[in-house]
Amino acid sequence: MERLSPIKFIAFYLPQFHEIEENNRWWGPGFTEWTNTRRAQPIFKGHRQPRVPLNNNYYDLSTIEPLKHQAKLAQRYGIYGFCFYHYWFNGKLLLEKPAENLLQHKDIQINFCFSWANEPWTRTWSGKGNEVLMPQNYGDKDDWIRHFNYLLPFFQDERYIKVDGQPMFLIYKSKSIENCKEMMETWIELANQHGMPGIHFVETLRDASPDSRTLPFSAKVEFEPARSFNNDYVSLNIKRIRRLVIRTLNKLFGTSIPYYAVIRFKNIADKSLRKISSKGTYGGVFVGWDNTPRRGIEGLVVTEATKEEFKNYLRQKIKIVRNIYQTSYIFVNAWNEWCEGAYLEPDTVNQYRYLEAIQEVLNENL
Repeated sequence: MERLSPIKFIAFYLPQFHEIEENNRWWGPGFTEWTNTRRAQPIFKGHRQPRVPLNNNYYDLSTIEPLKHQAKLAQRYGIYGFCFYHYWFNGKLLLEKPAENLLQHKDIQINFCFSWANEPWTRTWSGKGNEVLMPQNYGDKDDWIRHFNYLLPFFQDERYIKVDGQPMFLIYKSKSIENCKEMMETWIELANQHGMPGIHFVETLRDASPDSRTLPFSAKVEFEPARSFNNDYVSLNIKRIRRLVIRTLNKLFGTSIPYYAVIRFKNIADKSLRKISSKGTYGGVFVGWDNTPRRGIEGLVVTEATKEEFKNYLRQKIKIVRNIYQTSYIFVNAWNEWCEGAYLEPDTVNQYRYLEAIQEVLNENL
């Protein structure tokens, strides 16, 4: 009997836990992801906000010690690696320091890769989504070469996740890149020139209208819960109507009614499991969702999963990944998305519950 490849959980990793000049200018002095986490307020009875990290661990990623601790914690509970969000705006980098720190400290034994979050930065969080803070421009071949050259030392690092020798690189929204095929082919050629057999490009499945072009992607990855939230047009239209009605009522009567009804974790998890992707896809799961720290009454809340609910979700996703997708990677949203309620890191209530769930399910599948 053929031995199955071990399941490898990769957690999306948000680097916005240190100050940068741009955030201080746009959002106020001292802004980090902890700013919105700390000032979050409950918006309905029984709503658990703010979320508080265990032992008040409000770390600062401008230093290396938090990343060392996170790597050890992830390894202890069976997390294979981190997928860092990468922000590149035609040569302008944002929030690059944590990944660069990791590159410099070879003693930190954690696998990693990048997901290029290739969207412009706007004031969406404050309800002014049309105000662009950092535009996204994809440039020409010279710019693509410059971007590749920045990434090359990461790709060459022995900890960087590779498939058949090809560094794995996720693109969040390829359909926004007009000359995406040409850019990807340029990178593949450059990788060949540096002794690599190519780039393992991964397409992100996040809504109902993926990129329809034929592009040199090697795989796809399910991005949850966005994939489950955004793939039902009827549900999306109902939500839009509800939002319009409640916004009008709040304006007329000075109320603060939340725009959306709370959703049970099991309902979204079941939807995630029912929507089957094509063979060769990497699985995606989410650990929770509550983005009210960013969006207030416009946020969407999913009830917190029990440990057993999360374990059952993981068990079923593993079966799908192994038997249908015939792959071994599962991406978790997320390691530390505190302002979206999507974090594996321990807090004061759940503590290590979700990390334990991953470890226990992995042990079941040895």
